Amino acid sequence: MKLNERGRGKFKPAPDYSIEDVRNLLFQKIEEERKNFESCGHSIDFNGLSYIEGKFNLLSLFSGCGGLDLGFELAGLQAVIGEEKALSVFKGKSEFDKIRKQSIFHTIYANDLFAEATQSYTWNFPSEVCIDSSDIRKIKSFPKADIVLGGFPCPGFSEAGPRLVDDERNFLYLHFIRCLMQSKPYIFVAENVKGMTTLGKGEVFNQIVQDFAAAGYTIYHKLLDAKDYGVPQTRERVLLIGVRNDIDYKYEFLPSTHGPDKVNKYITLKDAIFDLNEDPGSYFTGSYSTIFMSRNRKKSWEEPSFTIQASGRQAPIHPGGAPMQKVGKDEWIFTDGEENNRRLSVKEIARIQTFPDWFKFSDGKNDGKIDNARLDKIHKQIGNAVPVMLAYAVAKPIADWAVQFIKSNQYKHHLCEKNNEEASA
Repeated sequence: MKLNERGRGKFKPAPDYSIEDVRNLLFQKIEEERKNFESCGHSIDFNGLSYIEGKFNLLSLFSGCGGLDLGFELAGLQAVIGEEKALSVFKGKSEFDKIRKQSIFHTIYANDLFAEATQSYTWNFPSEVCIDSSDIRKIKSFPKADIVLGGFPCPGFSEAGPRLVDDERNFLYLHFIRCLMQSKPYIFVAENVKGMTTLGKGEVFNQIVQDFAAAGYTIYHKLLDAKDYGVPQTRERVLLIGVRNDIDYKYEFLPSTHGPDKVNKYITLKDAIFDLNEDPGSYFTGSYSTIFMSRNRKKSWEEPSFTIQASGRQAPIHPGGAPMQKVGKDEWIFTDGEENNRRLSVKEIARIQTFPDWFKFSDGKNDGKIDNARLDKIHKQIGNAVPVMLAYAVAKPIADWAVQFIKSNQYKHHLCEKNNEEASA
């Protein structure tokens, strides 16, 4: 629960609510959030949006620097030109930029409050995308779209932080649903942390699924581990896929592509970042806290990474040198000394999150000077992102279906006309 205090101390773990207590609290908070809708006042200029007929026009919420969006764009490209060619051109920005507009997915609008993340998004996505940094709770109405994406914020769900049933950040998903009711996309995709499924004895997740379904969607959900799809880290995330009830399409998650029993084994740290040894780039420096040293933070070269977190100070240790050693309860040490161990660099964690090397991240000032505070802003962007290749795996079935759906003449492009009518109403 949240106490009326300043700082981190204001957050306390949720008490042992009964399921009925959780349900009542959820309804109370949902009603409070709905009342907040009445004060929404920011308007999007629908006339300024760049729709393309014959493509799935995509709207992105809580977009961050764009990991989920980039994975979708790549999946939409492979559905048109083939996977081998798409993955090949994706490695270089100039080659990718020449061909990326062939993707069946076309992003028209992206929203996020994080200034540095939206700057990164601007640098890496086509200029016609309308990037909005306003508070989603203050947006009066959302434009029409064929698909809506978003990883709504998760601090109140995360097992790594305070477990707060009544954290107001847990209810931002209602604005995602408000967007669905206005945009009426064929499909939506939402991503969140594993902890969402267990908070409040599972009642929070059950309520979220029910609320999304009530917006007019058939819901498919699954807990996925990124390493099963070619991402070099263990990272479990919940994916919610919604298909509008009037659409004859059943989403099916792709089976895992990597693993000990697969032709493709797990991608290791050696596979992902060994070539960066001579030029790793900037990394967060400073001492290691007692909490940091309470467990192993160092994987070997032959393993996938630990989960990349949204914090430079919490970045995993580079795999070079001797392994860490457990010397007591909740106590680990560097057997070869702290001076011989460093945190993973931003270049390395971007690789581990499967961003291409050409993807640029803003530190806010971007004047070439770097320090821990600026590095932390980049770590936050990368750690909060959906790994690009996990997004790609989730998007592939949708992209392949979208191509056929458009060819079948079931797709109707009335987006611009409807938006113009509503904007002038």
